[in-house]
Amino acid sequence: MPGPVPLPALIDEATRRSGVVWVTPVGTDRPVAVWHLWHDGRMYVVTGGLEQSLPQFGSSGSRAVVAVRSKAQQAGLVVRWVAEVAVVEPGSASWDEVVPLLHARRLNAPDGEDQPARWARESRVLSFTPTGELAPLA
Repeated sequence: MPGPVPLPALIDEATRRSGVVWVTPVGTDRPVAVWHLWHDGRMYVVTGGLEQSLPQFGSSGSRAVVAVRSKAQQAGLVVRWVAEVAVVEPGSASWDEVVPLLHARRLNAPDGEDQPARWARESRVLSFTPTGELAPLA
């Protein structure tokens, strides 16, 4: 019988497979459902402007709890993990790597191929890096 899945692998697998996760800024009790991209051990979210809203994250250095549910019907939470949140700056190497992946994943972009330029003007891309801490599943 196999043993438990190591924490980094559980976070990676569950978050990568989930289309939507619930993000709760530490210090609040208001989770927000967001679409995201899992890439290279981090979760990325576009917020602001015409995109989904996560107004609590105006700068780097925040923390959040990310709740990942199973896609299976009647299944509950798979994992709740704690993340350090950072802003991905337009023009940075991280921006150049991640934004094309987010752009490809974004369904029904209102401005098509101009979407990444709009994000640079009016939105923020946030990275959520797992701290290695879990939050209670309750």
